[in-house]
Amino acid sequence: MARKGPRIPGRKVLLWLGAVFAVLTAVLAGGVMTGQASWAPKLALDLEGGTQMILAPRVEGSSDINEEQLNQAVAIIRQRVDGSGVAEAEISTQSGRNVVVSLPGTPSTETRALIQASADMNFRPVIIAGAGAAVPEEQRTPEDQLPKPTAEPTNASDTNWVTPEVYRAFEALDCDNPAQDKQERSDPAKPLVTCEPATADTPAIKYILGPVEVKGQDITGSSFDPVQGAQGSVTNSWGVNITFNEEGTRKFKEVTERLNGFYTAAQAQGTEDPKSQFAIVLDDQVISAPRSLAVITDGRPQITGNFTEQSAKALADQLRYGALPISFEIQSEQQISATLGGEQLRMGLLAGMIGLLLVVVYSLFQYRALGFVTIASLVVAGGLTYLAIAILGWTENYRLSLAGVAGLIVAIGQTADSFIVYFERIRDELREGRGLVSAVENGWKRAKRTVLASKAVNLLAALVLYFVAVGNVRGFAFTLGLTAVADLIVVFMFTHPTLQLLARTKFFGEGHRFSGLDPKRLGAVPLYRGAGRLRTPAEKPAVVRARNAGAAAEAERRMTIAERKLAEKQDQLTGSSKGSKENK
Repeated sequence: MARKGPRIPGRKVLLWLGAVFAVLTAVLAGGVMTGQASWAPKLALDLEGGTQMILAPRVEGSSDINEEQLNQAVAIIRQRVDGSGVAEAEISTQSGRNVVVSLPGTPSTETRALIQASADMNFRPVIIAGAGAAVPEEQRTPEDQLPKPTAEPTNASDTNWVTPEVYRAFEALDCDNPAQDKQERSDPAKPLVTCEPATADTPAIKYILGPVEVKGQDITGSSFDPVQGAQGSVTNSWGVNITFNEEGTRKFKEVTERLNGFYTAAQAQGTEDPKSQFAIVLDDQVISAPRSLAVITDGRPQITGNFTEQSAKALADQLRYGALPISFEIQSEQQISATLGGEQLRMGLLAGMIGLLLVVVYSLFQYRALGFVTIASLVVAGGLTYLAIAILGWTENYRLSLAGVAGLIVAIGQTADSFIVYFERIRDELREGRGLVSAVENGWKRAKRTVLASKAVNLLAALVLYFVAVGNVRGFAFTLGLTAVADLIVVFMFTHPTLQLLARTKFFGEGHRFSGLDPKRLGAVPLYRGAGRLRTPAEKPAVVRARNAGAAAEAERRMTIAERKLAEKQDQLTGSSKGSKENK
């Protein structure tokens, strides 16, 4: 049988850390190669500049807006912007009337549309659906064959809503080339002729919709999740979940009862009836028109179809942020320069370099060669944090602001604290007379509890600050929390495994005078003194004796009155027994 090599503690963990770095680098490199990412982190408005838009809020049914509604408008815009990630946008009011939105870089068409999207969201039943192209005049329905109402409509799906004028507008509508002019808002009590824009997978569709039956204000929440199969297994398709309030639940139940009847009848005949569909309409434009496959009684419908994760998220965002009573109109848009600029960024980076240099000098002075482990750990933590920020900038639109840079600078000292706690525990073990291999393991058992408690406090503070703050402060909290996570990964997967390996080297294991772990310089007294003599308690290092004495004094201070009396009796009994022995 072939012999296996000796097991070397720490090496496997370091290999896993290398694999983590390789995966992160490969992910970022893939984004760079496809042109979607960059090796450099995205910068926020204060460092890069961007676009400033002035929005005029409008309340449904009124052109005026009060202070409370204006504050709600700011909250709506902030939700819409922050919904795509920590974008470091600046949102404020102007003259008590307008909302000023400043975004880093050039906002995408989707972001601009999401900001501008009004709260005119509602649910209308589909009466007629057709191809998006306009019908040529020579092929349009003759006058004598146009649909004419025969009675008053009995429900929102009744075809009696379709008058000759409505049908002519439906034939003339060209959804493949929509007009750019803003049309007047439709009457919710009348039918609507509108489009569902084309996507990469589906062509444009035009509809005749019945009157509004459920308002967007009845939506209390929306989300997107993978669709589960019949056996509970997760499929490759995505669905959008809607939650209605009590009024919306009641109305939607009535709507789905009627639409499901159309669906069931069409299924029995082997056909499809557009009247089984309900359209989700935002700004008089259909964003989705699913069929009602069942009666929804709990107010929690799920929309399924050919959704990708991105399209499902987009629809969920539109439902979440669109169902609000305020709309926005872009009055002006202009490019703005960086509010702070490259000079402030250079000064911030210089401050970080000075702080890092001071940590390096202190580590080398205090721990000698062991200080190089601190330096290497900081480099690994910095590399891990850099990759995470660059990837988050690509996937979550995270942008690094000067406040975020400040969070990274603060994290240098917090990261060094973890190493200092660990090193001091190892030194304490060496003073007790243990060998370095044993001191590393015992010191780690004692240090990791302190490190975990410290980082838990840092993470908790970062989370609280992130959720209660806005703007640049959130960027500071985000980087603070991110570096705390990186610090834990580095301490557990680099610093401790590295010391496990170094403890088995001659330089550190034998306590070289420049290693920072020389037992003699630390005042250690070995347990075995030679010639059959063992170390007595009085021969322990002064540091250890002082620590033990302090612990005993603290324990005595915490004793209750009953415990003190019991201890005094025991001391008296001990003294009496000693006196009896001496008399004998």
